[in-house]
Amino acid sequence: MPPATTPSNRAKAEPKLSRPVQVAEAIKDWVVDQGLQAGDRLPGEAELIERFCMAKGTIREAMRILEAQGLIKTRTGPGGGSFVHEVSRQRAKALLGNYFYFKDLTIGDIYQLRLALEPELSASLAGKLDEDVLQQLESHLAEYSEPAATLEEERQQHVASLRFHAILAEHAGNPLLGFVIDFMVNLLTDLTVYRRLYSPPNLELWKQGRAHQIDLVKALRDGDADRARAIMTDHMQTAWTLMRGQEVEMRNRFISE
Repeated sequence: MPPATTPSNRAKAEPKLSRPVQVAEAIKDWVVDQGLQAGDRLPGEAELIERFCMAKGTIREAMRILEAQGLIKTRTGPGGGSFVHEVSRQRAKALLGNYFYFKDLTIGDIYQLRLALEPELSASLAGKLDEDVLQQLESHLAEYSEPAATLEEERQQHVASLRFHAILAEHAGNPLLGFVIDFMVNLLTDLTVYRRLYSPPNLELWKQGRAHQIDLVKALRDGDADRARAIMTDHMQTAWTLMRGQEVEMRNRFISE
């Protein structure tokens, strides 16, 4: 049997952070403690050296790390310096996506979470969306009002139908829930495109998906939370089954080639 995990051997297993990384973390903690906001100026290099008792090279490397993470922005020239920077939603998704780049994610991995979260998002939005948002969703549905005539159209329609869910996520009252769902939509979009899960065309996937989305917009407009939850649950279960079939088809195609 493997030895029991203890705090001591757990610490040995975890790689020690380099000094610049430790300083970068300390600067982040200091920014939070000081209540600094996006756009606020950070102390100059000399003050950081004195404050954190580190060499110039270590401070500079720590600042490069923070800039690479998108947490600070450096400007040169008059009025220049280093400033606290808010990470954009798009950059955060890209950075998090890098973690999953070498993970062998499946359709099931993503839909398991979508099935747990998206019905609750839909219920929370029922009766809460402005009419212009509801009209935006309806206009978006018009982009794939007819079955695709070519494989390229099929790809575009897959991406557009997923964008419908990203629009909903943008209006989540819970920013964490909205971000997670938006991130999953982004992952699934990338997975669909680079694994060619839109091939061969799947008429049933288009038909069922669009019908669910049309019904969902009506439930959202009517303020029927239970109905919205039920529609999205059925939508996710149906899409999971049909997309799993696309995934199997892709793997069989890869083996035969």
